[in-house]
Amino acid sequence: MRIAEVIGRVTLNRAHPSLDGASWRVVVALDRKGLAGDESGRSEPFVIFDEFGAGEGSLVAVSEGAEAAAPFHPEVKPIDGYAAAILDEVDLG
Repeated sequence: MRIAEVIGRVTLNRAHPSLDGASWRVVVALDRKGLAGDESGRSEPFVIFDEFGAGEGSLVAVSEGAEAAAPFHPEVKPIDGYAAAILDEVDLG
């Protein structure tokens, strides 16, 4: 699981019915430098499935790979990234 910042949203004109009820967000993963505000600590943008309604600038915990699709088991969904939580605060202390 990684921490990422929401930087945008994806608008679909058509989607599979099994994916209704959620949004797609564009995020960048953050390492320790990124969480401290350093631009060099940000990854390339990627898209995640968001059922919680994270807004731009929100920090989210992102599950990837097989773990991203696990909340939908036994259904099979083509999801590579899933917003598992919206984070209120991250303490680097």
